[in-house]
Amino acid sequence: MTCEWRDKIEAYLDNELSQQDDLAMSQHLRGCQDCAAATLGSRKLKISIKRAASARFVPSPELQSKIRRVTAPRSSFLPSWLTGPAFATAAVVVVLLALGPWLRPHRQDLFAEIADLHVSTLASTNPIDVVSTDRHTVKPWFEGKLPFTFALPELQNSEFHLIGGRVAYIAQSPGAQLLFGIRKHQLSLLIFQERQPFTELSRTPKDSELLAFNLETWSDGGLRYVVISDASAEDVRTLGQLLRSAKP
Repeated sequence: MTCEWRDKIEAYLDNELSQQDDLAMSQHLRGCQDCAAATLGSRKLKISIKRAASARFVPSPELQSKIRRVTAPRSSFLPSWLTGPAFATAAVVVVLLALGPWLRPHRQDLFAEIADLHVSTLASTNPIDVVSTDRHTVKPWFEGKLPFTFALPELQNSEFHLIGGRVAYIAQSPGAQLLFGIRKHQLSLLIFQERQPFTELSRTPKDSELLAFNLETWSDGGLRYVVISDASAEDVRTLGQLLRSAKP
C-alpha cells in the first residue's frame, strides 16, 4: 500500500511545503524507509537533470546579444581584434561568470551525494575492499591510494566496532570511506581533503537536506570528516567525538 506521504515528496524537495508540513515530513522520513528511498531517488533524478542541462547549455540569441553589448567597445563597430576567436573567448568568460553558481556543486546536491554513497554502500554485496576490525590493518591499506593520511580511534571501550573501508569518490575527488557498526546500525565515515566543494559542508545541514539520516561534519588538519547514518543523532555525535580524539 502506498504511503499517504508519498504525494508530498516533490513539494518537500522543492521547498514548497509549509514550515509545519516540512517538519512533519522530515520526521516521517526518519521512520519510513520506503518514503526515504523514494525521496532519495527523486533527488538523484533532479540532480542528474540539472547537471545534464548545465553541461549542454547553449546561449540563446538574446543572451548572445547581451554578451556583444557587454564586450563591445563604445563604438558601434567592433574592432578587428574583437571578432572571431577573440569574441568567442570573451563570450565564454561572460557565460561562465553568469553560470558559475549553477556549474559549481550545490551544498544540497553534495549532501544528496553523501547520502546516496552511504545507501549504495550498504546495499552493495561487496560494500568494502578491506575487511577488518583492526584499525592497524585498515589504515595502512589506504597508503598509496590517497594523497593524505588520517587517524582512527581505539574502540575497545566503546559500543562501536570497525567493519572496514574502501576508497570512495565524490565530486571526482578521492577519499576514504570507513564503515563502523553499533547495535543493528552501520555508520559511514567519509574523509576528503578540505577544498571545494567540501568547504560547503561547514554549515550545519537541515533535516530536509539529509532525508532520513543524521550527520556530523568537521574539519581538522586540512581534512573534511563526515559521519552519516540512520543511527541516532547521539550515536553519530559520539562516534564523531571518538574520531576527533584519535591519535596518529
